Amino acid sequence: MKPLLALVAAYLIGGIPFGFLLVKLKTGQDVRESGSGNIGATNVLRTTGKAAGILTLLLDIGKGYFAVWLAARVTSGSIGWMSAAAAAVMLGHVFPVFLRFKGGKAVASFIGAYLYLTPLPLLAALLVWLGAVAMTRYVSLGSILAAGTFPLAVWLIAHPPLPVVAASIASGALIVVRHKANIERLRAGAEHQLSFGGKRG
Repeated sequence: MKPLLALVAAYLIGGIPFGFLLVKLKTGQDVRESGSGNIGATNVLRTTGKAAGILTLLLDIGKGYFAVWLAARVTSGSIGWMSAAAAAVMLGHVFPVFLRFKGGKAVASFIGAYLYLTPLPLLAALLVWLGAVAMTRYVSLGSILAAGTFPLAVWLIAHPPLPVVAASIASGALIVVRHKANIERLRAGAEHQLSFGGKRG
């Protein structure tokens, strides 16, 4: 019973829409009606400023980490349930019950979850992200490449049990699928590039 409650908790934790709440508190606006329409840190940064964007990023990372940590505590460190919690917190962010199941792309919650579960492979994926963004200034491209290479990094670096590998594949695939619109804009040359010259936080 406790492991199942940990999964439900992970989903609900993932569903806390920090970006939506921060923008609402700061401006009274619905962030989903601005920019890309996403509730994540990148859109909050573009539409509301650096401070709100960075805080959204940190809180979304934190909820991913906390969800897996909680599952570890409740299940006495069960790798299987921790892996399931990593997937659950991401699904909570993508399909949040608090926003009628219309959420974000789960990149930050992915970072938090796997920071706890597989930190070294995550570091490798973040280096891929950093390199791609530094060269192109496309956050979406960096996220897609990092998510796509993450399962391979997990397998090569950590050699973990099957549940971790399966969760990493599912998580990476979820992020890539959630970037479908970005992929289309990248192909059309219409994707937004990262800029720190926008609104001040």
